Amino acid sequence: MFELTLLCPEDRVDIVSDALDALDALSVSVEDADAQTPAEQALFGEPGMPPPKDGWQRSRIVALFAQESAAKEAAVLLGAQEFFQDCRLLGVQALQDQDWVRLTQSQFAPVEVTPEFWIVPTWHEPPAQARQIIRLDPGLAFGTGTHPTTRMCLRWIALQGVHRQRVLDYGCGSGILAIGAAKYGASDIDAVDIDEAAVTATGLNAQANQVDLRAGLPDMAQGRYQTVLANILATPLRVLAPLLCAHVAPGGSLVLAGILERQADDLKAAYAPWIQLEVSDTQEGWILMTGRSPKP
Repeated sequence: MFELTLLCPEDRVDIVSDALDALDALSVSVEDADAQTPAEQALFGEPGMPPPKDGWQRSRIVALFAQESAAKEAAVLLGAQEFFQDCRLLGVQALQDQDWVRLTQSQFAPVEVTPEFWIVPTWHEPPAQARQIIRLDPGLAFGTGTHPTTRMCLRWIALQGVHRQRVLDYGCGSGILAIGAAKYGASDIDAVDIDEAAVTATGLNAQANQVDLRAGLPDMAQGRYQTVLANILATPLRVLAPLLCAHVAPGGSLVLAGILERQADDLKAAYAPWIQLEVSDTQEGWILMTGRSPKP
């Protein structure tokens, strides 16, 4: 394996990355060339959304190639392009052979939801204090519990309880919230998503965790539920306010995540005609908003 490293200004990152893809790079990554210095820049975006811009003022682009000749040829071809002006070749070097699977796995440890509730990759033994676990591997699509929004939802499930309830996980992704509800005794669970791949992933993850739930597209959600969970993003949550509230049974709970602290007032206003939302948890700039449907 050989690594081609380039230094590019922000406005060239996109076109150089595309060119490397076209030159059959096995992978292309972009990082801040000024990381760990006073000039370091932070780029923050909401989960599931594109970053606010393609790169940093000085971006380090690293492309992997199977053969040294391919890496060097890519460097020559890029250097001849007009768009490569102001970019610089930092070098081509061989990478030591490693067990990349083992190296990747070593970077992921079990994730604590509560002291007794953990998300545990399949290659790890559960912590001794774990009384309830979800088996899910980091790196899979659609969310794996490492993001604060997911952990807050699961913590709510564990602490508030959903025993013998009918539960809806709207925008289920990997199905982790629906699986968490099943682990804590929900008796009737629907997990829905607009992405058919997410529906498939949810079904497979449910089987791996030996829980029963129904996974399908959004029109599968019918009637009212004692708990409705939606970990999406603030904008779709605003649009979905009437639909989600209509699915909450009288006296039932609505649990929303994917919301930044600064978006709390907007969400409260969007849901005010049906349910009064409050911030019930916060972590790393993200909030969990919950409310109860009025009883007749």
